[in-house]
Amino acid sequence: MTTVGAGRYTYSFIQDWAKLPEGETFGVVSSLATDSQDRVYVFQRKDPPIVIFDPDGNYIGSWGNGAINVPHGFNIVNDLVYLTDREDSVCLKYTLDGKPLQILGQRGVHSNTGCEKAGDLVPQASGPFNFPTEMFPSPTGDLYVSDGYRNARIHRFSPDGQLIASWGVPGKRGPGQFHLPHSILVDQETLLYVCDRENNRIQIFTGDGEFTTMWTDMTRPNDISEGKDGNFYVAESSFQGSKPRISVRDRQGKVLSAWECRSAHGLWTDSRGDVYLALTGAKSVDKYVRQR
Repeated sequence: MTTVGAGRYTYSFIQDWAKLPEGETFGVVSSLATDSQDRVYVFQRKDPPIVIFDPDGNYIGSWGNGAINVPHGFNIVNDLVYLTDREDSVCLKYTLDGKPLQILGQRGVHSNTGCEKAGDLVPQASGPFNFPTEMFPSPTGDLYVSDGYRNARIHRFSPDGQLIASWGVPGKRGPGQFHLPHSILVDQETLLYVCDRENNRIQIFTGDGEFTTMWTDMTRPNDISEGKDGNFYVAESSFQGSKPRISVRDRQGKVLSAWECRSAHGLWTDSRGDVYLALTGAKSVDKYVRQR
């Protein structure tokens, strides 16, 4: 078995970890997350969109047939599911067994940003939503959404779905400028970590949208996850010849460990410190088991 990392961050690599029923294959795997029992929920771009496995990779079940057009971001917080349907421009909240609880946005209704090609630097920022990328709840219950593929904004909603504020403008350099905010995470201090992918950085804001700092020593961050150890795990993709990698960072953004990986669109760390990767190109799930 291949070993990666070093010191406290040494992992055994399991390629193509998830075991689907015989005859089944994954579609494009966009994201994934674990619940309080470390069951793994894989978010894929085919029916069923949510496929569930135990920690050993054994298939448990699935749900969501016909409910999602184009899966993108996926998080589980306090055993509630938060996901985005990118092309339909909606964000949804579910129970673990697939019961819908809340929807933000109207299906197929996109705000006016003047963007014609998803991923381009948009001509102007606008309100919710135009191809949103991820939703994450704060400890207070507010909901934050990175609105990124055809917008350049972060939106904050009340727990009942009322828009409180939005911030961000298209740009390549300054704080609060975004070119494809691809992922968002909210920590217990209500700090927001935004993967500003095409600007090769993570920007950090208060819950009120005040810029605090940014981490810039990375390439095209696709996703960020906070481990139980309080450190952050970032899936970085290739850029100008660099290889995809996972970087482990402390709360100041200092790299504690890093290793090359297959190109990952989504990343998650479970309660035991194991790392899972959602692979769009390979249409699979890789796992890194932390050595204890």
